[in-house]
Amino acid sequence: MFKELSKKPTHERELEILEYWKEKDILNLTIENRKDNENYVFYDGPATANGMPGLHHMVAKFLKDTICKYHTMEGKKVLRKIGWDTHGLPVEVQVEKKLGFKDKNDIEKYGIKEFNDECRKAVWENEAAFERLTNEMGQFIDLKNRYITYDNNYIETEWYILKKFFDEGLFYEGHKILPFCTRCGTGLASHEVAQGYKEVTVETVTVPFKKKDEENT
Repeated sequence: MFKELSKKPTHERELEILEYWKEKDILNLTIENRKDNENYVFYDGPATANGMPGLHHMVAKFLKDTICKYHTMEGKKVLRKIGWDTHGLPVEVQVEKKLGFKDKNDIEKYGIKEFNDECRKAVWENEAAFERLTNEMGQFIDLKNRYITYDNNYIETEWYILKKFFDEGLFYEGHKILPFCTRCGTGLASHEVAQGYKEVTVETVTVPFKKKDEENT
């Protein structure tokens, strides 16, 4: 005969299981008991912590967790940690709204350093919500030793990697057309465009000129 399953509400039962995993420290046990095995290293693509977690975050985290747990069951030592994206227009725009700014001039009057400090504070506003949902969904990942994109260690590591790519001839010069924000004076990523980019029609006069031969200049 099979043991009868719990009749408790689903969420209550889930929390009990999570507490059991926490007490047994399952994540670190699966790393320690495989310490001499092949490594599998995973850095969770960072979410922007100033926004509330959404379903798209959880679905992506579920898929990532599935891969990590698969490699754990394959006997590998799976080292994984979470990260926080602390750059970009979504953070800056949120702070601008909070401070009542209208354009880039307002930022410069306020002070670049002071504005950056406000942005650094803003990215942590919803950290607790992300951590709670990460725990409740049962994702096995290191939340304490996180990587943060505004940290100099992270930034300098990125520059080091880019320099290695450059030295190995993996960079090339090209041209790409990007949406442009005239208010911010910067190009926009696809997810930034999705937040409400508008196309406007303006009357523009275009005057063509022949390029002067460089040898005759």
